[in-house]
Amino acid sequence: MIFKETVLKGAYIIEIERIEDNRGFFARSWCLQEFIAHGLNSKLAQCNISFNKKKGTLRGMHYQTAPYEEAKIVRCTSGSIYDVIIDLRSYSKTFKQWLAVELSSENFKMLYIPEGFAHGFQTLEDDTEVLYFMTEFYHSECARGLRWDDPAFGIKWPYFLDRVISYKDANYPLWNDLIIKGEI
Repeated sequence: MIFKETVLKGAYIIEIERIEDNRGFFARSWCLQEFIAHGLNSKLAQCNISFNKKKGTLRGMHYQTAPYEEAKIVRCTSGSIYDVIIDLRSYSKTFKQWLAVELSSENFKMLYIPEGFAHGFQTLEDDTEVLYFMTEFYHSECARGLRWDDPAFGIKWPYFLDRVISYKDANYPLWNDLIIKGEI
């Protein structure tokens, strides 16, 4: 496994190391020892699948608050996504900065997202499946979200005329509204 730290401290793009032969290839997609060696949270609590029928489907921006903050490992197993993270750690040098990575069934890349980040994605193809490894169980009382188009972050999403987004995701609060309400 090849770990490449991104410009957002603690977030990594993880690439597989293929062992190829005439049958195809074999590669590790998870190794407890390597995650520990890189100082990453290696406690896996649950795995989730998100299946998305239409390209242009947008999910996010989601996160969980303390005491149930979670790290995630995200991989696209079918199709492709524009995967986005925002650093919400107020002590971080990259606070409020965002990063986008294309994950696909063809590039086999994964994104490690540390605790304290919001996460979302937009599908780039029909019938896209995303696999999540989570370090914490889902706790509805700590589940939060931010608007995907919040000008406080200025995320540049791929344009789709027929974007698909849930009512809940489309109506998450803006960052500045959360500050005003004292929720951040």
